Amino acid sequence: MTEAAPPATGVRTPWAALPGPVKQALAEKLGAPVAHAETQSGGFSPGVAARVTLADGRRAFVKAVSAESNPHSPALHRAEAANAEALPPDVPAPRLLATHDDGTWVALAFEDVEGRQPQVPWDGAELRRVLDAVGELSRRLTPAPLAAPRVADALGGNFDGWRRLVDKGRVDGAGLDPWTARNAQALAELAAPWAEFATGDTLAHADLRADNMLLTPERVVFVDWPHAVRAAPWFDLLLMLPCVRAQGGPDPEALFTEHPLGRAADPDGVTRCLAGLAGYFLAHAARPAPPGLPTLRAFQRAQGEAAIGWLRQRLRNRGASKPLVPGLR
Repeated sequence: MTEAAPPATGVRTPWAALPGPVKQALAEKLGAPVAHAETQSGGFSPGVAARVTLADGRRAFVKAVSAESNPHSPALHRAEAANAEALPPDVPAPRLLATHDDGTWVALAFEDVEGRQPQVPWDGAELRRVLDAVGELSRRLTPAPLAAPRVADALGGNFDGWRRLVDKGRVDGAGLDPWTARNAQALAELAAPWAEFATGDTLAHADLRADNMLLTPERVVFVDWPHAVRAAPWFDLLLMLPCVRAQGGPDPEALFTEHPLGRAADPDGVTRCLAGLAGYFLAHAARPAPPGLPTLRAFQRAQGEAAIGWLRQRLRNRGASKPLVPGLR
């Protein structure tokens, strides 16, 4: 499969556009001003993302955003700061060095990780490294070491995408393939009890993509933790695989069922959660692009189509004689 998803990019704010008082506040908290900054591409944020070198030679990674760029981004940065500060030191995630929040701008400074994102389209050896690391991450974060929201509370408004499309009469305008459009009502019923199966006491990153990982010679480092939730041990793996598929990776069903986390999961519960995930991606893909994020909707559609393909495969494997939802055809 070739790469189908567009690059995960927002319209980055350059370091030079960061207001002077914000730079000064960071300099005071870091103990030295920034002497050089290199803006980083990738990731769905319209804010600043820069690897910086301080005047004393130390390095850091700084991200900053204001509500003018995107009204929802400051809250995500605040959540990320709280989660990063609470993560245990043995979790492979960058350490938080400093924060600044003046009510308009929210800026975070992390340790700079000497690594790179995985190749896209995915390389087989790198994907195996990441899958092993996802399994280890789940083990380290069970039980959840911080009081993150329950998955049902955090994502309940997102995983009802099919129901919203059906109830608002938007199925025909959502750009769905004929099978998906015909079965939208049945897919809503299939996904309805997803939270019952996704509930658990593992801290899930809940946004694992290639642009949220860094490969070093020794380990895989997981970055960007604003969406962390308490969920089933396999939840991160499920959320990650449609994106892997959309970015040139192999069959998600094989990856999931061969992974220790997938083998231990309830098969019907996984299918229902996958239906909810597909509904989330495809319902959101039909919305207008949010400010500063021009490729987000196309990226969501690519993931949604990968999730639907995976879901149909699971339904076929289960067999027509034992449908989870009557009328799903």
